[in-house]
Amino acid sequence: MPDVKKIHTPLKEEEICRLVAGDHVLLSGILYTARDAAHARLVELIKRGEKLPIDLEYQAFYYAGPTPAPPGRVIGSIGPTTSSRMDVYTPQLLAAGLKGMIGKGERSPTVIDAIVKHKAIYFAATGGAGALLAQRVVSCDVVAFEDLGCEAIHRLEVVDFPLIVINDCFGNDFYKQSRAKYGMRSGAHGSTTR
Repeated sequence: MPDVKKIHTPLKEEEICRLVAGDHVLLSGILYTARDAAHARLVELIKRGEKLPIDLEYQAFYYAGPTPAPPGRVIGSIGPTTSSRMDVYTPQLLAAGLKGMIGKGERSPTVIDAIVKHKAIYFAATGGAGALLAQRVVSCDVVAFEDLGCEAIHRLEVVDFPLIVINDCFGNDFYKQSRAKYGMRSGAHGSTTR
């Protein structure tokens, strides 16, 4: 069983710089859900020089859209979506202060360069485990773009949310390291499927 590191949001650079690709992490604190539509709106606001509905500094985005909460629960299933869909927007959001991202699958070289430049970090959550991940969420509130439904920005409070560091602030890539270790070709890894 690998060592597990416990971290908290907001994500400060000192904490980010202690993590390396392949680390297993339990994250507690506040996360914001954000998918394609929310990313597009945030970047448009940045381009227009307008105030964002949330402060991105030291925050983390979870690329997920929660399903409706069943009776007695805080949230429905909340599994990660494919991160590459957000790649076109990510460098601008990192420049605006975002420090952490959670999703599944690989990031583009441009995003990896931006992660290094802005001392940020990218984590993977386990795909297909949305119902189990929901058990780590203790509160959920819509805080922006309510008209987007499940793709609105939600403020989540999480406790011991299980993650793996994929891209650290030093440029390391856990998917590439794993393929090299096991002699796999790019595209033969589950992280590249959509």
